Formats: sequence, C-alpha cells, structure tokens
Amino acid sequence: MNFEPLFKPRSMAVIGVSLTNDRHPANVIYNKTHLRYPIRVYPVNPRGGVLQRETVYRSIGALPEAVDHAVIAARAEFVPEIVAECIAAGVGGATVISGGFAERQRDDLQQSIATMAREAAFPLVGPNCLGIYVPSVLDTFFLPTERLVRPEPGRVALVSQSGGVLVDQMVKFAGQGVGLSMAVSIGNKAVIREIELLRYLLDDSATSVIAFYVEGFGRGEGRQFVLEAAQSCKPVVILKAGKSHQGSRAVSSHTASLAGNYAVFSQVMAQHGIVEAKNELELVAFCESLSCYQNTVEGRVGIITISGGHGALASDACVQQNLMVPPLSESDRSTIRANLAPRLAAIAGFDNPIDMTGSAVDDDFFAAANSLAQISDIDCILLLLLPYSPGITADLGARLSQVQRQSGKPLVAYVPHVEKYRMLIEGFELNRIPVSSSIEGAVLMVAALRRCRPC
Repeated sequence: MNFEPLFKPRSMAVIGVSLTNDRHPANVIYNKTHLRYPIRVYPVNPRGGVLQRETVYRSIGALPEAVDHAVIAARAEFVPEIVAECIAAGVGGATVISGGFAERQRDDLQQSIATMAREAAFPLVGPNCLGIYVPSVLDTFFLPTERLVRPEPGRVALVSQSGGVLVDQMVKFAGQGVGLSMAVSIGNKAVIREIELLRYLLDDSATSVIAFYVEGFGRGEGRQFVLEAAQSCKPVVILKAGKSHQGSRAVSSHTASLAGNYAVFSQVMAQHGIVEAKNELELVAFCESLSCYQNTVEGRVGIITISGGHGALASDACVQQNLMVPPLSESDRSTIRANLAPRLAAIAGFDNPIDMTGSAVDDDFFAAANSLAQISDIDCILLLLLPYSPGITADLGARLSQVQRQSGKPLVAYVPHVEKYRMLIEGFELNRIPVSSSIEGAVLMVAALRRCRPC
C-alpha cells in the first residue's frame, strides 16, 4: 500500500458533511481544512447543495478529480458502500471517523470494509478514530481548531488506538516542548495497524522517534510487532494499556482489541531493547530525550545543583530508575574546585551531586559541567537549575549546550516551566538539550538513554 496520499495529500474529500449542522464532525474537518491547510478539499453529501458558497457533491465519483484522501464521517451502515465508491473512483486512501463497528459488535461491517481495502491495496485508517494530524499539512481530527492544542513540528511520531489519549498526549507534548512529525489515531485498526505504521515511519525522514499507545493486538500480532520494532534503527517507545483485568475489559469494549498478557509482553519488550513507558509522564520524557540523543549510556549520572535538597531528590530518583550517581575521586573534586571562582570554591560541595549553592553564576555552572564531562566515570550530566537564583541568566541554557556539543555526552536539564523562564528553557531546546519541568521527568530522560540501543 502507498501511504503517501494519507499523510501528504494534495486533495481531499470530506464525506458526510451536513447542510444544517455546522458542528457535525465532517463539517469541523471540512472547515478547518478549507481555511487552514494547503489542500484542495471537496464536501460530499448525497443530497448535494451548497455549503459556504461551495458546491456539495452528491458522491465521490462526481468530484472533478480523483482525490488523494477521503475522510468518511457517515453512519456505519453506509460506510462499506462509500469505501467501495472511493476505490472505484481512484481515491488514494481513506480515514474512517465513523464509529459503530467491531467495538459495538458489528464485526460484519468492519470486516466488509477491511476485505475491500486489502483486496484493492487501499490504505484505510480507522474506523472509530480521530484520524491523522501532520503539522502544516493535514488535520482530520473532528475537534474545533480553537480547542486543539498542537505541539510544534518535531521529530516524534505518535500512534494511538485511542483518539482521546492521543489528544491528551499532544497537550502534554506541547507543554513539555516536544515536537511531532505526525500523530495518528488508528481506532479499531481494521486495515492499517501498528506494524504497518512502524514500517512506514522507519522510512519517514521527518521522524526520528516512534511512539505507540497500544491497547492490544490480534492473535500472534504482538510477537511480530516486537520482532520488527527490535530491528528498528529508530527508538520505539510503547505505552501499553490493559495491564489489569479491569483494563483489559475496558480495552475490549473500546476498540475490540485483545489486551493479552501484559507481563509477558513487557518482558519481551525489555529483552528486545524496546523502550516501555509505564505511564504518560514516562512517555513524554522518553520521547523528548530520544528525539535529542541517540546515545546509549550505562547510566552513570553526574548531578549539578544549586540546592542540596534538589540534589538529594534527584539522587533518590536515579536509584529508583537503577541509575548510578558515582562518588567523585579526590582528584576529580580538586579539578572542579580549581575551575570555580575562589568565593564559590570555599563553600560549594564537591561530592556527586555537586552543590553549587545559590551563589553560583553562569561561569561556575559552565566550569563544573565542563569538568564533569571530562570524567570517564560519568556518561550523562543532569543539571538542576533554579532560575530564581540571582547569579543565573537567561543565556545559561545556550551556553551549557556547548559542553554537550564538545564532549558528546548527553546533558539533561530540570527547569521549572513557567513563562518567566522561557528564554532560559529555549536556550536548551533550540540546541536540542532536553528540559523537564520536574526532577522525576529529567531522571526519566536519562533512563530512556540507558534503555535505548544505538543503530
């Protein structure tokens, strides 16, 4: 199947628009595409008519061209006929927004569209889904523009069975400054499933990290997915639902999936070097970290802080993630002390964590980070920055990124995410240094590098 018409369409039809209800999902999709995206878009409704001074076509076959992408938002019983018409009209692919298929025990309807699509090599996303979002290219989500939070364009592709989870994660990604190359809600995944998208995204030059929210697989499908993900040159991150009996039951009623034995699946992922996120916080942290670095680290962390309490919390979090915070030798401590300003060298703490105290200025942070980067027993540096300290300026993030470029060792920062500190955070982010709004999140970013294998 050729997925390009789905993700990079030049023309699109929205089937099922209403002439009387502008809040209908099809109308929301049509309006945002018509007004905001560089795609020729056609409204389709069997009654015909006019919508916002545009001709409403009675069928997909009546359009003036064979469109790349059809978005189908009609009642479930009409969808098989519509899919057949799309195939006959030479449409490149379709997203079926409509629900009422296998998740409502209408396996017959779902099987009919799946059989047609597979026989015609017709790429189809859904049914029972939000569809596809590609920054500046395409948005088939039936959510009003003013209500959808969109991350900046970036290097992470996010695939989810649940549209609600996908949108919620987009909010979290945007808040953390993690950019997306695309977001795909696959719903009941009648035709296009995780494994097909994995294969496509491995060849997508805009994507460097592939993340999945998975509810379940068909019989035998999970094993094949893991084996192919294990061979991936790009990091693959998975958040799995259905860990409990109650969760498995909810999964079945949501997208008619088999949740399977979670413990076995988790063990298999670990054996094959696939990154498993245990929760939403880990998913965001892992994706941000892996989109910045492809390094594999052993997990020997050097911590720099201006607060002893923050250093202690970070050390505890490292231990919980099976990361090491090795003590520094007397020689290494002497080197760091010698590189700091005399006024600070007299009061700072030089164990690991290195406690710079609230008297540290930018030069001191740079000197300490540069010294840590030269120590062979340290393979990652964790910076705990509290910007309300008077000696820290907005330039520090950009300046510290030089240490990472020169040494090649990953650097991860914790900075409270509030607008007042935006320039400091951007100094890191613009130089591809991951920044977390929590200590735990920053430690998880380091943990992701230990779990990930290089290409």
